[in-house]
Amino acid sequence: MGAAASRRRALRSEAMSSVAAKVRAARAFGEYLSQSHPENRNGADEVPIRTWFPKENLFSFQTATTTMQANFRKHLRMVGSRRVKAQTFAERRERSFSRSWSDPTPMKADTSHDSRDSSDLQSSHCTLDEACEDLDWETEKGLEAVACDTEGFLPPKVMLISSKVPRAEYIPTIIRRDDPSIIPILYDHEHATFEDILDEIEKKLNVYHKGAKIWKMLIFCQGGPGHLYLLKNKVATFAKVEKEEDMIHFWKRLSRLMSKVNPQPNVVHIMGCYILGNPNGEKLFQNLRTLMTPYRVTFESPLELSAQGKQMIETYFDFRLYRLWKSRQHSKLLDFDDVL
Repeated sequence: MGAAASRRRALRSEAMSSVAAKVRAARAFGEYLSQSHPENRNGADEVPIRTWFPKENLFSFQTATTTMQANFRKHLRMVGSRRVKAQTFAERRERSFSRSWSDPTPMKADTSHDSRDSSDLQSSHCTLDEACEDLDWETEKGLEAVACDTEGFLPPKVMLISSKVPRAEYIPTIIRRDDPSIIPILYDHEHATFEDILDEIEKKLNVYHKGAKIWKMLIFCQGGPGHLYLLKNKVATFAKVEKEEDMIHFWKRLSRLMSKVNPQPNVVHIMGCYILGNPNGEKLFQNLRTLMTPYRVTFESPLELSAQGKQMIETYFDFRLYRLWKSRQHSKLLDFDDVL
């Protein structure tokens, strides 16, 4: 037993001495390398980089990453080229529209002051239009004043009578016979147009007195609270006089037939219906006044039984004959010709 133990101790010490010798040899070799190759001094002490990628999949992952990066760079180049192309096309189009059609010389568009120049141009254009309108207004006013500056001139009163009104054909026979300034115009409700009515008014005004304009006007037609039944399928309401082009044109052109020299606002009376029966009637009159601006025009639609209504009737009609006509308007028992 003692010999065996001593032998094991001898083998252990020999192994330890051989391991220590190997360690000393490795350390000496490392010092030799560090002295002969200084650039590897830091690398020798570094811990090798560990990764979770298996060595067999590392090459395929790197290849996929490189491919993704290449595709992304290609996408960026394509997007950038499209943006440049779109910008170039917009600049070409702007340059082409910024020069005259008859000028073949290319020119570079200067857009540094476009907004300011456009606003200045718009304001100057509006000022020029206003100046032209003021000049036209004063010119027409002077011509009307010269035309009306004659002895015995009476401002015209135009009566516009719709054939839709019952017994409308008799209305021209019951007007005031002591007032030659009343001009009755009976129009066909079914077939006439706004242009026909306006042309007839102009023609009758020139026949009465060349250059004369309307001071007072009576529109005798059917309708009701808030609306006027002017023509077939043409009902004037406060909304339609803002939207329908032919109706807007009618009222604007009618306003140009109104007097500019009348010191009082020109009056348009409405008979045959009571427009002001609800709030929409006042809205309609307000919109019509706005359409006929800058001409000063007022609209009136009084009840015939009121004092203002009686005054309106006496402005255009022989009051006695009008009451007689009114009493026979819807009667079929007696012919109105016999009464007249």
